[in-house]
Amino acid sequence: MVVRQDISAWRPQVAGVVEVFHARFTEHAYPMHVHDAWTLLIVDDGAVRYELNRHEHGTPHDTVSLLPPHVSHNGSPATPQGFRKRVLYLDMTLLDESFIGPAVDGPDLVDPVLRRRIGQLHTALAGRGDELEAESRLALVGERLRGHLRPRCVARAPGPDRAVARTLRELLDERLVQGVTLADAAQLVHAHPTHLVRAFSAAFGIAPHQYLMARRVDRARRLLLDGQRPGEVAAAAGFYDQAHLSRHFTRLVGVAPGRYARHASTAPRDAPRGEQLTSR
Repeated sequence: MVVRQDISAWRPQVAGVVEVFHARFTEHAYPMHVHDAWTLLIVDDGAVRYELNRHEHGTPHDTVSLLPPHVSHNGSPATPQGFRKRVLYLDMTLLDESFIGPAVDGPDLVDPVLRRRIGQLHTALAGRGDELEAESRLALVGERLRGHLRPRCVARAPGPDRAVARTLRELLDERLVQGVTLADAAQLVHAHPTHLVRAFSAAFGIAPHQYLMARRVDRARRLLLDGQRPGEVAAAAGFYDQAHLSRHFTRLVGVAPGRYARHASTAPRDAPRGEQLTSR
């Protein structure tokens, strides 16, 4: 089988959309990682198998997958031909933190109307000048997602180590670029280093160093979308050097940062047009 890695990525001028990412992979497997944004995923060809918060899920035909921020997940092809996917990374303005728990409980939504609307949104995001249409479609998508998640919104009792884990996550977010040693983190959080790692891993399903690296890769993606060169991005995102960036970026995104940047400057120009805005 020929290994394929076709990607395009861009940041549209539409509030709430952090990144649009289209990719075709035949063999790439994503390791456990997190994002600081919502991941709204549809698969157009093949299927993806993934674990979210230690539970296995999949993306059969017509499924919409919504992966919440700060929750660990991975992903790999579930079919021999790999998969072709379209992804929207959305900030917290569309869905706030109250929807994270319900999304963890049921990330895969079988809803043909929602899937069609997401496809229409991708089309609207593919060209400059259609921002109002994209904003309108995004509003309809958000409404539909909230309708799915709201019935599941119930208060959850925090785990015994949740406070320690959240404090460490806030510290890692603050020290994203400069980093922090485990000893310094333990001193700042007032917890034993071993307890710190175990509490964080139990709460979020990912080790602190994996979380930090995933956040740095997210930052690198956004800087590359801004037009910065990989060599500049490495230091700005907290990596030791460009090779360090390339190793982790390729492992998490599926392509090297240089190739990502070459395909990330503009939206694809061959996206299908003509889908009409409806509220059905």
